[in-house]
Amino acid sequence: MSNKTKKIINDPVHGFISIPNELIYKVIEHPYFQRLRRISQLGLTYLVYPGAHHTRFHHAIGSMHLMHIAIKTIQNKGFKISNEEKDAVLLAILLHDIGHGPFSHALEKTLVNNLSHEKISKIIMNKLNIEFKGRLSLAIDIFNNNYKRKFFFQLISSQIDIDRLDYLQRDSYFTGVTEGRINSYRIIDMLDLNKDKLVMDHKAAYSIEKFLLARQFMYWQVYLHKTVISAEFTLLNILNRAKELIKNGYKLKSSSTLDKFLKKDFDILDFEKNDKILNLFCTLDDYDIFNAIKEWSLKSEKILSYLCRMLINRNLLKIEIQNDKFKSEYINLIENRLIKKHKLSKYELKYFIFQKKIVNEIYDNDNPILLKLKNNTIVDFKTENRYLNLSKQYNLSSKYFLCYPSDILE
Repeated sequence: MSNKTKKIINDPVHGFISIPNELIYKVIEHPYFQRLRRISQLGLTYLVYPGAHHTRFHHAIGSMHLMHIAIKTIQNKGFKISNEEKDAVLLAILLHDIGHGPFSHALEKTLVNNLSHEKISKIIMNKLNIEFKGRLSLAIDIFNNNYKRKFFFQLISSQIDIDRLDYLQRDSYFTGVTEGRINSYRIIDMLDLNKDKLVMDHKAAYSIEKFLLARQFMYWQVYLHKTVISAEFTLLNILNRAKELIKNGYKLKSSSTLDKFLKKDFDILDFEKNDKILNLFCTLDDYDIFNAIKEWSLKSEKILSYLCRMLINRNLLKIEIQNDKFKSEYINLIENRLIKKHKLSKYELKYFIFQKKIVNEIYDNDNPILLKLKNNTIVDFKTENRYLNLSKQYNLSSKYFLCYPSDILE
């Protein structure tokens, strides 16, 4: 791509982002990647934070931009990175989320049989590599952690990687949750290498603490917000109910693409061996799901239509959160009232009352952040942090939540 035709994207978070070369531009223009414009970054979080309508496309482009800065930073510190390696790691971070399905994490492993977006991303990357005549091979090796220089993989997937440096900054911006803001550029500027492993300059200690606290805060305040949890589990129950009804012979109207995924549980072999299935998945997006929900809310089976109206009208299940499991006596009380008021069977209760456990970890002890001290000694950040208590006792935080219709206990 010549300088005259060099493409620039104006990003609200990072400003002007240049697309580095022709290959990356062609990958971005590919229909598989363009689908990410129709996949929300934060699922149904906009029901709580109205500005949270950004997409996986935004995040992928922003991550590529930060990776470009990170590579320059490492090169400026005297480490050699070839143009081939640079292009490969840019492609790897650009495509790291390409396997996400509709509403991102909300429906993960639901429309496909227990298949994570990471596995689907690998399959899509392999398919793209065939189309681009092997020019993504090194990117795939880096993405799979099969390349000899391990710091490239760490930049994509580690405790303080480029993925997180973009999504924390981006999600904070679009939700308006200022407590989640981090200085991605300061952290990137502190990147260093030791024996081809990623380390951070000791001067970054305070920035790392801020990063960990911001991530912890965003999880409880945004990603695991109780209303978001209620909405996303309602969405999950809608799809599960639709699949169950179709399995029992009930006819439901939806797009031809969604219809195929509702009628059959595809697994990893289907994706790897059948290009038609992969191509179908790569046309599936948020619009397929929400158009179906609108249709089902009007004319469908009573439980399905009720769940759909709940989501459309934001009349969501009440959610209680506490540190310990809810007592069975309390759950039985709600179940009995549900049966009496809504004439539900014991089997149908699962769509309206359920208990789940959510866990959040501040620091991953198995994947430590390494600090490079003044004397060039390499230490685990956990031993050097000033304010955070990262001992195992305080590091893990778990809560239980119980969802049920709000009018039951009135």
